[in-house]
Amino acid sequence: MVIANTVDQVEQAMKHVRMSGQRVGFVPTMGALHAGHLSLVQRSVAENDFTVVSVFVNPTQFNNAQDLEKYPRDFAKDEALLLKNGCNLIFAPSTSDIYSEADLKKPFEFDFGGLDQMMEGKYRPGHFNGVVQIVSKLFKIVEADKAYFGEKDFQQLAIIHHMTKVMGFDVQIVDCPIVREKSGLAMSSRNERLSSEEREIAAGISKVLFESLNFVPSFLPRKLEKWVENEIRNIPGLDLEYYEIVDTKSLQPAQNWDKPTVGCIAVYCGGVRLIDNIRCS
Repeated sequence: MVIANTVDQVEQAMKHVRMSGQRVGFVPTMGALHAGHLSLVQRSVAENDFTVVSVFVNPTQFNNAQDLEKYPRDFAKDEALLLKNGCNLIFAPSTSDIYSEADLKKPFEFDFGGLDQMMEGKYRPGHFNGVVQIVSKLFKIVEADKAYFGEKDFQQLAIIHHMTKVMGFDVQIVDCPIVREKSGLAMSSRNERLSSEEREIAAGISKVLFESLNFVPSFLPRKLEKWVENEIRNIPGLDLEYYEIVDTKSLQPAQNWDKPTVGCIAVYCGGVRLIDNIRCS
């Protein structure tokens, strides 16, 4: 396994891979790897000849400086996990190798086609500008055949699909299902910041989401949203930010169940912001 810390090192390594005609899979991460990330790596390894994983905590997608500072980092652990799971190349750059001073000073502009106006975009202004900025840079550097993303970040995944089409990247985006802990809690690097008691409390998020499916289609989306909101607010230790049931393509609020829908939620537990989602129809 190769560890590359600069763009030049990646490009040199990938030149030989492409010359040999190998198919390349790519998994972008911010490190602090868990079983959810590793499921993406394993799928890439199974479907491609060469797998690249980036480990980079991207500063431009954090609208909260404290959140960026607290984001867990353990490269030695990540390296060991990636070696064990068949990764061929880790790209672990510094911020200065990815961004110029001008990049960091001027917000990245992109036409999201309205996909950024609700949910995460509403509560984390500028977040998706940073996501598109870094992923587009990484796509240009790695030039993979397939790129793997988890469905836990459902709105982000929809935006990545849109970005790939708008910017004309020749890469297949592969959607991968949410991986959950035994309790049902969606796996996230942020879970490391939860105490054992808070993890038990946070498991109530997925419990409510799965229970809500019992009311489809008898409840219309707005009524079901209210039911979920009330259930979450009745769990001590959880602070609901939003729950919205939206069309899976447009991300606009769903009025009924005649199209595929997904319920997306953001909740604070012990000061840690957690997101999850569930397919409703």
